[in-house]
Amino acid sequence: MIDWENITLKELAGYVSEGLRKRGIETILVGGACVTIYSENRYQSYDLDYVTYEDKRKVKKALLEMGFIEKARYFQHPGCPWIVEFVSPPVAVGNECVRDFGSVETLFGKIKLLRAVDSVKDRLGAYYHWNDRQGLEQAINICLEQNIDLSEVELWSTSEGYSKKYTAFLKRLNKAKSHS
Repeated sequence: MIDWENITLKELAGYVSEGLRKRGIETILVGGACVTIYSENRYQSYDLDYVTYEDKRKVKKALLEMGFIEKARYFQHPGCPWIVEFVSPPVAVGNECVRDFGSVETLFGKIKLLRAVDSVKDRLGAYYHWNDRQGLEQAINICLEQNIDLSEVELWSTSEGYSKKYTAFLKRLNKAKSHS
């Protein structure tokens, strides 16, 4: 029996991912929920964003079978604090299509999601393109908890045209590491 009021975001992601997979629907978790998982809850997202290439009607039917209720453009389980949304494919960070994914095991099932390094790039993309300081902090929070290949992030940042902002990110990251 699931305690819907106290389920964690990570547990819900496992439940949704596994439930949809059992119904023949492959999903990839993206966005802020990945940050929550990879930052060990330093950042708390309030929704789970998935990408799927399946027909939306099939997804809706599966979620309704799992006890979710559709509300506008998202789904929510009664009593559950988190909402589930589906964003349009493809899975990309900036101009780079993502083809390799990570996976995380939970008590409720396996989550297919952005790799930690791609989650950093995703958050930095918001900082680079829109000066989103929250995106910068989220990228740093992931780096504080995960072993991130910063050379990959630097190459991506350069290809996106944001070498100077990458340098600013690196300075902030090193400062954060020295204080933790």
